[in-house]
Amino acid sequence: MAGEVQFDRTDIRLLAEIQRDGRATNAELAARVNLSPSACLRRLQRLESEGVIVGYGARLEPRQLRLGLQAFVRVQLEKHDQAAIGHFVDSVQGWDEVVACHALTGDMDYLLHVYVRDLEHFSHFLLDRLLNAGGVADANSSFVLRTVKGFQALPLSQLEP
Repeated sequence: MAGEVQFDRTDIRLLAEIQRDGRATNAELAARVNLSPSACLRRLQRLESEGVIVGYGARLEPRQLRLGLQAFVRVQLEKHDQAAIGHFVDSVQGWDEVVACHALTGDMDYLLHVYVRDLEHFSHFLLDRLLNAGGVADANSSFVLRTVKGFQALPLSQLEP
C-alpha cells in the first residue's frame, strides 16, 4: 500500500517502550533499544511526524477521581442523513462523560464509553443530555461490573517485519 509507514524491529521496540513508559527520557529510551540518544530522538521525531505517535499522556485511576460508574451505551439514531449524524457527533464532542464514541455496523449506530460519578449522574447524562439532544431513536446501556482487561497498549507484535 502506497504511503504506508514501514517499521523495523528497532521502531517496534521503541514504540513498545514508549507505550510502556511514556515518561522515559530520550536517553533512557535510547539505552533500552540500543541506540544513541541522537538516533533515538530522530526516530521518535520521524514517528511523530508520520502520525504514528499522536501524543503523550498519563493514565488516571477513575475511582480516585470519583468516577466510580462506567457504562457502555449503544445508540441508534432516528435519521442517518448528514445533518443528523453531524448534530449527534457535535453533541458527543461536548459531553465530557463520554471518553470514546465509535460508529458501528449492525443494529446500533454508535457505542459510547461513559464515566460518571454514580447512577444519579448517569441518569442525568442519559435523560438530560443524550436523549434530550434530539435525533436519538434508542439507547441501551450496560454497566461495567469489573474490568477483566483494560487498555494497556496496542498489539505491536502484529507489526513484526
